[in-house]
This record gives sequence, structure tokens and C-alpha cells, in this order.
Amino acid sequence: MKELIIATRGSRLALWQSEYIKSKLEKTYPDLNVKLNVMKTKGDKILDTPLAKIGGKGLFTKELEDAMLKGKAHIAVHSLKDVPVVFPKGLKLGAITKREDVRDAVLSQKYENIDALPNGAVVGTTSLRRRMQILSKRSDLTIKNLRGNINTRIEKLKRGEFDAIILAAAGVKRLELQSEIRYFSPIDTDFMIPAMGQAALGVEAVDDTEILQIIDFLNDDECNIETRVERDFVARLEGGCQVPIGVNAKINGSNLYIKAVVGLPNGKELLHAEIETDRENYKNVGKELADMIIAKGAREILDRAEKMANEVIF
Repeated sequence: MKELIIATRGSRLALWQSEYIKSKLEKTYPDLNVKLNVMKTKGDKILDTPLAKIGGKGLFTKELEDAMLKGKAHIAVHSLKDVPVVFPKGLKLGAITKREDVRDAVLSQKYENIDALPNGAVVGTTSLRRRMQILSKRSDLTIKNLRGNINTRIEKLKRGEFDAIILAAAGVKRLELQSEIRYFSPIDTDFMIPAMGQAALGVEAVDDTEILQIIDFLNDDECNIETRVERDFVARLEGGCQVPIGVNAKINGSNLYIKAVVGLPNGKELLHAEIETDRENYKNVGKELADMIIAKGAREILDRAEKMANEVIF
């Protein structure tokens, strides 16, 4: 293969991610011509409606997948948390990279962290998962929708539209935007459990042996285990991006610790579950954890959460 084309969104973070993978490929394969095919997705175009109401984060991947299926690209680089657990025929998840900081983070011009926010403070996020966990601990806060790419969101914060906003710490760090705002405070995962796959990059690829072999070196073993557990958990729950689910798996030596939460977007009902097991058990533990939380009533909660997201919250 002489040329490899990466389908990418045009946002600054998406371009950073694609350029990062491009540089890795060029370093490993000096004779390979790697090009970017930049395009706009539906999720980039519809900025006035919460994702939960228009189909979830899969809206950021569809056009890129179509390009690959039509032969206009070979791979696409995504934030793994945006990648659905089911792929169109002809495509697959070919590589998962080493993780950045897995935590969410509070950004503010006025307040150092969540604890410092006064009663009634306006917090920006369109994530049902973040909304749920914040309101479960700080029901006095006002949560307002926040769409747009990472730079747009920070600009809205600077203009005073929000007292604080919540973003994935990894994206802020990758773009080195910490200095853009006064306070950047990552949130402990005991307070806010991240989304499945958060802080890892997922390289989706055409299901072709040569292409898959070319990108295989990008895989990180530990991250593959952690994110497989997380994605298995969500797949078992049959929960997409339209419902509030947090799950985080962490390898510590030979041990694997997983914690998860599901609940209502208003933060009034949450279900938690956790497992600690041997690392070698990773192939089954995501499903086991899902079964534990299903036995507590998770599917019923998620059905109510989806209706609430569509009919009440927004």
C-alpha cells in the first residue's frame, strides 16, 4: 500500500487526533503517503439541539464511516467515547491507543472547583452522564446545554454565559488549552465516573487485512483491556449515547477494578456497581458488571432516563 487516507472532522481536536495518528504512521512507515480527508458531520452542523435528541454521538462518525465504505478513506480517528459499540458491515475498530487523563474537568474563570461553585451557579454540559452525576451531589446548580467544539465551548465560558463548564480533561490537555482559562480542575473519578473509552483514541478502519496490519502497532494493550470492559458493559446494557451511563475500568498490576453508574438525568435516582477481579478475567467482567446493575433495575432506569431526556430535561 502506497497511500492511506484518514477521514476526519474539521474541529481543532479532531484534526489534532488525526494528525497525531498520521505522524505515528509516517514515522513507522516512511514510504507511506498519509493524507487527511476533512469533512463536516451532522453532529458538527446541528449545534442548537442536544445530542440526546438527535441520535447521540454516532452523528459524529456516520459521514466518516460512509467515506470509508465508499472508498474515499481507509481509516478514521475518533475519541473512543464517541464510538458506538456496533459497527456498520465492512468496518471495525482496528486500534485503541494509550489513554490520556481519563477524568472529566471543571473549567471556570471564577471558581476553583465544583465545591467552590455557589448555589444556583450555571454549569454548561450537554452530557446526560455529567448532568446526572453533578445534580446527584449538587442539586442546587443550574445545568444548561453546551454544544460546539472545545474551543467554542471555552469561548462561551469566557463570554460569561456560564459560571463553569465541564469537558473531558484529555481534550483540553491535548490542545494545551489549560492556560486559556483561570481554573482547570480535573474531577476525581469517585465523584464523576467517566464515559466508556474516555481519553483513548479509537481508529476505525475498513475491514481489510492489509489496513488492519498497518495500524496494529497503534494498539495499547492495557487500554484495549480497560476499554473492552467498558464497551462490553455498555453493549450489555444496550445503552447508547442518549442515556446517562458512566463506566471506568482501571488496571493496577495484575488487578482490574471497574466501577459504573446509571441513573436519571435529574440526578434523583442513581444505581452504582463495582467489581475488582484479576486482569486475566477481562473478557467477561464487563458483562458481569452489567448483569449486576441490571439486577438492580438498570434497564428500567435507563428507559425512564431516555424518556426524561426527550420530554422533560430539554
